[in-house]
Amino acid sequence: MSRKHILYIVFLVLAVIVVGGCHGPQESSLFDGKNLGHWKVTEFGGQGKVYVKDGTIVLEMGNDLTGVHWTGPLVRMNYEITLEAMRVAGSDFFCGLTFPVGPNPCSLILGGWGGTVCGLSNIDYYDAANNETTRVISFENGRWYRVRLCVTPDKIEAWLDDSKLVDVVTTGRKISIRPEVDPSQPLGIASWRTTAAIRNIRVRRIAK
Repeated sequence: MSRKHILYIVFLVLAVIVVGGCHGPQESSLFDGKNLGHWKVTEFGGQGKVYVKDGTIVLEMGNDLTGVHWTGPLVRMNYEITLEAMRVAGSDFFCGLTFPVGPNPCSLILGGWGGTVCGLSNIDYYDAANNETTRVISFENGRWYRVRLCVTPDKIEAWLDDSKLVDVVTTGRKISIRPEVDPSQPLGIASWRTTAAIRNIRVRRIAK
């Protein structure tokens, strides 16, 4: 092998090391299935019990909200969050995922307003029941649903199982949350008068 080829290989190896060192881990788990870790119980007032059982975070039915919020390191843009959520008992939203969009918060609601409404709260001050992201979906109690959320500078996208649920351009839009979930900021998961279970929470940085 020529000296030129050896130098080229060394250059490639060093480039990989430098890139990896600059960006750090691209994907990480936010819940180990054993304890809450950086997740803290959110003091909504009237919340139900929160505990870890069988590899899940259980949010017992409250009056009205029960949830947890993240207190660890946080990515605010160019990221993807995945998790699995189940409505164990009750008939309202079992996954109110509040998440950062840069400096602003937003919430992805699954199964609200009596059990079927999904969407983002809020877009231009309108909540998930009253904006272009509104979807009506029938959910089964006792079934796990896969959730994927992607946040980039000009768009919020979300999938439920393998179906696209949200695809909204955020450029020039007012992104916010309903006041009830304000304590969930900057990243939190809550249920409304419903017992829910959450597992396999992961975050992945998106290279831009």
